[in-house]
Amino acid sequence: MSRLFRNSIPLLAVLLGLAVASCESNFKEVQKMGLSEFTPSGDADSINLKYTDSGRITANLISPKMLDYATVAYPFTEFPNGMHLTLFDKNGKQTYIDAKYAISHKTTNIIDLQGNVKISNQNGELLETEQLYYDQKNEWFFTEKKFKFTSPKGVSYGEGIDFSKDFKKVNSQKISGQVQSE
Repeated sequence: MSRLFRNSIPLLAVLLGLAVASCESNFKEVQKMGLSEFTPSGDADSINLKYTDSGRITANLISPKMLDYATVAYPFTEFPNGMHLTLFDKNGKQTYIDAKYAISHKTTNIIDLQGNVKISNQNGELLETEQLYYDQKNEWFFTEKKFKFTSPKGVSYGEGIDFSKDFKKVNSQKISGQVQSE
């Protein structure tokens, strides 16, 4: 009987090894299933999208890469390699937005712009920050990050600002700098 037991040890070791290997394989499959829900449902390179309202162009979005996650619980579109957005008001005036990364949340209509964010207009006004949110529905920008605002009247710095897309309404906090009064 001890001889039978000794001869069975290698066989049991092989069976145990196969069992462990098959569990590892199943574990990897379970991991893949969890990741598959964040696979983009759409993937586009070198995009140039024009948004219209009643035949009038309201925005032009240019990006080297767009990933669309329309099938997840909270759908979003990601621009991992940056984007350039031009907004047009009803009079044709333009606002330009550049960021190294952006993510647009479809349920809230909020765009999260990150990395060397610059927003400027045709009046020579420029806001620079590391992160900026854009509420598409209300056409309103906001951040709690530090910013630099440059205009023909001067340069100001601050931490926390919100403003309309045309810079006509601006609320800023913790501001410093030199600006000419009218």
